[in-house]
Amino acid sequence: MAQLYQFEGYAIVSADDKIADAEGTKPAVLGHPADWARFQAALDQAAIIVIGRRSHEATPNPEGRNRLVMSRQIERLERREDGTWWNPADVPLDDALAMAAPGGGLVAIPGGREVFDYFLGVGFDAFHLSRLPMVLLPGGIPVLSSYDEGLSAEAVLDGAGLEPGEIEILDASVGLSVTVWRR
Repeated sequence: MAQLYQFEGYAIVSADDKIADAEGTKPAVLGHPADWARFQAALDQAAIIVIGRRSHEATPNPEGRNRLVMSRQIERLERREDGTWWNPADVPLDDALAMAAPGGGLVAIPGGREVFDYFLGVGFDAFHLSRLPMVLLPGGIPVLSSYDEGLSAEAVLDGAGLEPGEIEILDASVGLSVTVWRR
């Protein structure tokens, strides 16, 4: 499977490593046009996008991109009009990808947290970590569960065998940067 698919995560986080507020919603303050354009260009190149159910339901898909929706709300694997729905507790990732993106290619993984945690176990080939250092989301949802153990996103990615590339500044006026961590 490793030769057929390339797993790349994409997240924009606050200064305190959060991807959503306390209600589980991504607030507008955690978005930026430069990051959004970069992210959309990456999704355009993906063979499939793996996304959590809540993120899928909150994010329209007008481009009709191929989505694999991780959900415990279903049994096994289902093809639906809005994508392929997959319960990773019941169906191995290889089987889900073979059904949803049999030709291989880039697997873009925009989360949420449970999706990121799952793919930490699988092994990311790269993780695009964008950060808005002027934004804080107290009580929000961290990008990775290891935050609850006091680990930063960077520490977790490092511990997973990924190495940081150069920090790219997307908007100096707000401190928005992205670092691509690669295996």
